[in-house]
Amino acid sequence: MKSITINGSQRESVGKKATKALRNAGQVPCVLYGGDKPVHFSAPELAFSKLVYTPNAHTVVIELDNGTRFDAVLQDIQFHAVTDNILHVDFYQLFENKEIALDIPVNLVGNSRGVKNGGVLRRNNRKLRIKALPVNLPDFIEIDITPLKIGDKVAVGDLPSENYTFLHSDNTVVCQIKTARTAILDADDEEEEVEEGAEGAEATEGAETPAAEAPAAQE
Repeated sequence: MKSITINGSQRESVGKKATKALRNAGQVPCVLYGGDKPVHFSAPELAFSKLVYTPNAHTVVIELDNGTRFDAVLQDIQFHAVTDNILHVDFYQLFENKEIALDIPVNLVGNSRGVKNGGVLRRNNRKLRIKALPVNLPDFIEIDITPLKIGDKVAVGDLPSENYTFLHSDNTVVCQIKTARTAILDADDEEEEVEEGAEGAEATEGAETPAAEAPAAQE
């Protein structure tokens, strides 16, 4: 997974007065959890732009002015209700031998056959939560929707997960192709219906033969 570096300064004062002064100076108060004790620090608001205003998932390298360095992930973020300025950010520290739960974006590729025939692609889950070691965290979960016909869907149980575990039930639908008024029948579907119709006709003919011979048997 791609990583973003945030350079910050460790905070000594964590009271309301100190926090307000930081925000007035364009700094965002932050806390790093997961270690022996929480680490309080601050960083410029612009430092979070590539981390917050993106649909992608990233890990974070926090480098403080006292020489300490931490690997982490974004845990929570608070925005001002009116200005949308970042008020506070919480991080969770990563460890090489400890699994972490994270929301990973779903990336759909290909052109669905069902959509070409007038169906509608519905994305039920744009992100999926997984649990994995930091080294196995993917940038995204890719799904090829090319073979999907109208009525088809992709569930969590259909997705490979060798290096991580999905924190969803197997029947959780990720995406599906819904029918629409403008939809037309897929060529393969037509062939299947023709074959089924032929089989039905044969079965009917077979059923009619004994009935036709019945009077002869009575004679």
